[in-house]
Amino acid sequence: MSKKNGRLISFLAIIAIFAGLIVARYFQLALAHDDKNFAQQDLRGERGQIVDRNGHVLAMDVPKYNVSIWRPNTKPETFVGEIPELARMLGISPQEIEAKYHDGSQNYFYIAKRCSAEQVQPVKDAQKQGKFKGVQVDEISGRLYPEGELASHLIGFTGEGNKGLDGIEIKYDEDLSPKPRKTKVTEDYSTISTQKTPKGNTITLTIDANLQFMIEDIVRKALTDNKADNVIGLVMDVKSAEILAYVAEPGFDLNSYMDSDEKARRDIISLSSYEPGSVFKIFSMASILDTGAITPDTIFDCDGSYRRTLPNGQKIVIKDLGVYGKQNMAGILAHSSNAGVGYASDRISETDLYERLKAFGFGSKTGVGLSGENPGSLKPPEKWSARSKPTIAIGQEVTVTALQMITAASAVANGGILLRPTTVKRIETADGDLLYNHGPEQVRRVISEQTAKQMLAALETVSSMEGTGWRAKVKDLRMGVKTGTAQMIDPKTHAYSDTDYIASTLGIFPIEDPKIVVYIVIVKPKGASYLGGQIAAPVLREATEAVLSCIDIDRENSPLITHSNVVSLPQQQEAQIGSQMPDLTGYPKQALIPLLARKDISVSISGNGYVKVQDPPPGVAVTPGMKISLTLE
Repeated sequence: MSKKNGRLISFLAIIAIFAGLIVARYFQLALAHDDKNFAQQDLRGERGQIVDRNGHVLAMDVPKYNVSIWRPNTKPETFVGEIPELARMLGISPQEIEAKYHDGSQNYFYIAKRCSAEQVQPVKDAQKQGKFKGVQVDEISGRLYPEGELASHLIGFTGEGNKGLDGIEIKYDEDLSPKPRKTKVTEDYSTISTQKTPKGNTITLTIDANLQFMIEDIVRKALTDNKADNVIGLVMDVKSAEILAYVAEPGFDLNSYMDSDEKARRDIISLSSYEPGSVFKIFSMASILDTGAITPDTIFDCDGSYRRTLPNGQKIVIKDLGVYGKQNMAGILAHSSNAGVGYASDRISETDLYERLKAFGFGSKTGVGLSGENPGSLKPPEKWSARSKPTIAIGQEVTVTALQMITAASAVANGGILLRPTTVKRIETADGDLLYNHGPEQVRRVISEQTAKQMLAALETVSSMEGTGWRAKVKDLRMGVKTGTAQMIDPKTHAYSDTDYIASTLGIFPIEDPKIVVYIVIVKPKGASYLGGQIAAPVLREATEAVLSCIDIDRENSPLITHSNVVSLPQQQEAQIGSQMPDLTGYPKQALIPLLARKDISVSISGNGYVKVQDPPPGVAVTPGMKISLTLE
């Protein structure tokens, strides 16, 4: 074969290969063309919802928009003059746009991210008229929190790429992130794609949105009334360790978290530890009682101070707020006597007290909080001083989190079993498959059932007129209560502050068959009082009333009503907008949520509760791109 023929054959072979590649690519594109939109949607997907225990939506995905500039498509002399108008439409600084545009280091840059449909609609309208050449408006998946500030510290929020940054959003980011959906299998077992949008799992929280709202309202008022830095309100089901309300004030609006103060965003419930004060006496006395070192009838002399003289002559004195005389365990707790608890602690060893308090969960993470959950601090006995044992027993020289306190209290309430707390009740796929369903998870037994009963009987005395917790008492409800007041450490002097306190009160009810624990903490109150029995106990009473309005709990002297056990409630339909504006007055926010997914109209919702004002009014013709404003109260 001649060299000339060889070159010809090689050339033809190369042409054939290129032709084959072109034909293959043509068929690939032809087959993919009809599925183009789905492919784009598949790339983005939808983040899973977060709902309360009753299915009330607390976090969901809605269309958001990024606004960017592609410099080569702009005409500098025209675009610079349009910047003030563009900035006004997007609610940003014109100087910010000008600085990025004149920088010249990048041809493509963002000027606004995660904008609502309402924000970008004027830009789109102006572009139809030939303005803003080079400006791009791209739809992305964004997060909407229909209830705004509700449970903000628990839910958390997302950031760039709709990825979780805080709270449940980051702790369960993998679950919530979009996932491929189920395929459909035909009768002959051939599989066809359903082309469903990838969607993340649904996280069902343990909180009750209605109860959460009421506790937040109560706690917010306590924050103002006491001029406090923070107030915490927790509610837990003692049988399951499910948290029914998770409240820390001040809170923040999840929809505009970037505008909030960083301190307000901090989840102090799981991230902050503090000396608990006298509420801790529940666990020290339960520990001492359970060893058999004392009985409920053991008498101690509460004459105003705990006193002890060491072999070297050193004197240890821990003062009481009053002189209470000879008291048994119930009396010691009712008066919150430091002397009585101190003398009781002398009956057991340092090791016994330490190990039992550790068993209650102190000094360890509960596992329910964020990845940075604070374990608190409980030093081992080898690091204790001569006064550490009685001091720890009264709630000093130990730091705790609010989560640890309510979890340990639930163990006393449920008969002595420490349960692992949770804020997540269920996890389900977008196709309805159950991945996780919470059931009570026993960690260990911490006290005997008899000790638990004896402690509850003593705590009920605290809510009587004899005790420090009488202001927490709810009529016709048997309650166990413990109040506390703790001095905070001054970070500058590392000594106890003369001005900064933590006031707290814990309640367990109904005492004859405990179902609920409520814990209230007021940080740095600056009002008329800083004592837990005076300012935290009344807040606990209000919170307990809120719980009773949401949960069926028997109360003494309450009339018994019998019925068929069937209650019919009107089903609230989702709001719909057709060719004319309907009358949406009275619709709750939950029924309005589907309107936010509409792309042909722009719907904005402000406030909480029910629709009070709408614009435009009923009867107005609905046109593409129309802006609809709904105000709730």
